[in-house]
Amino acid sequence: MQASGPFEVKLTPQPPAPGIEQASLGRMTIDKQFHGDLEANSLGEMLSAMGQVQGSAGYVAIERVTGAVHGKRGSFVLQHQGIMDRGVPQLSVTVVPDSGTDELTGLSGSMQIHIEQGKHSYVFDYTFS
Repeated sequence: MQASGPFEVKLTPQPPAPGIEQASLGRMTIDKQFHGDLEANSLGEMLSAMGQVQGSAGYVAIERVTGAVHGKRGSFVLQHQGIMDRGVPQLSVTVVPDSGTDELTGLSGSMQIHIEQGKHSYVFDYTFS
């Protein structure tokens, strides 16, 4: 099955975790509002690091999504792994196994994120076991 639609995201910079300031990692909270086939909000955290070459970076994130997918209500967790290699992006966003609750129990899948002219959208391919 496939769900799609737009979303808004608010990223809020956070101070480094105590004791690791010298690691020079970026840390942010995530607050998203999904629309379309996925009517939900999500909250999460992101860690990022810049490479030594402009256009190279990486990030990881975890977010809990709460709402409804095609009318089925519950929550699930998404795990992100993103790499930017000299301007060439690679992104994997996957449902954490067995993280679905309520009507979303057994949910698995992956999400593609698209950004065009500053507007965010998603395509979520999913199944139930």
